[in-house]
Amino acid sequence: MSLCSCLRLLALTVAALACAPTGAVAEILLSPGFSARVYVSGDGNPAVTGAPGLGMPSTGTLAVDHAGLLYLARTGRRYSGGEYEYLASIYRIPPGGGRVTARTESHYFHGPPLNNAQVSGDLGGRQMFVSTFDRERRVGVVYRLVDGQMRLFAGGASDPGLPPLLVQPEGIAVNRAGHVFVADRARGVVVRFDADGQVLDPSYARVVRPRVLAIDESDHLWIGADTAAEVPWAGGPGQIWRVSPEGQAHLVLEGPVVQGLAPAPGGVILVASRQGAIVFALSPDGEQTILARFTHGDAPRALAIAPATPETRAAGLAGDLFVAVIRSGAFGLNEIVRISGPFADLAPHRR
Repeated sequence: MSLCSCLRLLALTVAALACAPTGAVAEILLSPGFSARVYVSGDGNPAVTGAPGLGMPSTGTLAVDHAGLLYLARTGRRYSGGEYEYLASIYRIPPGGGRVTARTESHYFHGPPLNNAQVSGDLGGRQMFVSTFDRERRVGVVYRLVDGQMRLFAGGASDPGLPPLLVQPEGIAVNRAGHVFVADRARGVVVRFDADGQVLDPSYARVVRPRVLAIDESDHLWIGADTAAEVPWAGGPGQIWRVSPEGQAHLVLEGPVVQGLAPAPGGVILVASRQGAIVFALSPDGEQTILARFTHGDAPRALAIAPATPETRAAGLAGDLFVAVIRSGAFGLNEIVRISGPFADLAPHRR
């Protein structure tokens, strides 16, 4: 990172600490030993979000890098009687959190505005990826996000007469070998790439409407699929699959439409269920343990775990869970909540 970049990040961090929300979240019922605090919020803007109250424009995906920087994508309405394009910037929030208001919003922009963007990171937070797609052209792209620049990883317009490699890429995950998995929701496949963006398997897994992906600590790929649910507030049923490093797929759970997945210690995966208004830990054999239950019309969306690095340990973030929360049923307003606690205790063998 250049000296200018470091100085800019320091300035953003100081500004964020000065206005970061610190209030406890009374509306979340947590498992014993866990605590939650509001990490990113805003003043709300009824002209933009259509609803009064506190919060920032809606956020569908989260990622935390090795330095503890939080990335937020799809920060605008994506649905209004159906899916449509929305051009919006990715936010980058320095350690300590922040407050996204009309006055401060531009300070958090990171990279160019994109249509339907989603952000993902690898387990160590060293690589950040962004997926985007053009619905009318039926062409999708995956970028690496490096120093605020989008560097083409895979996808884009194909040669004349050939179908596009990616149509509607959404969730992204990276395993220990550096293989990059991309959920193409429109085609019902998960594509596997090597670290340079070359296709290793165009249909590594086939499920109906895959949306979110995660890699657990045993290097298994988890897939959250919408199946019959065309929009995320629909009742489902959705599916959660687990795929071994050898490519063997196992249906772990059918029912909730998954909004977010995040790996936790002990081989479990954390799942955000918007319809159930809960975040729960799911073991490979399908056992569920509720971590957080939301009340007063609130509901969880995206999830991200801060990696354990020297930087995140120094910032006190290592291993914490970040949750995008819909406030009081108002889709247009979200807050980012940070949950801390003994996540290893959620694994069945630790209870």
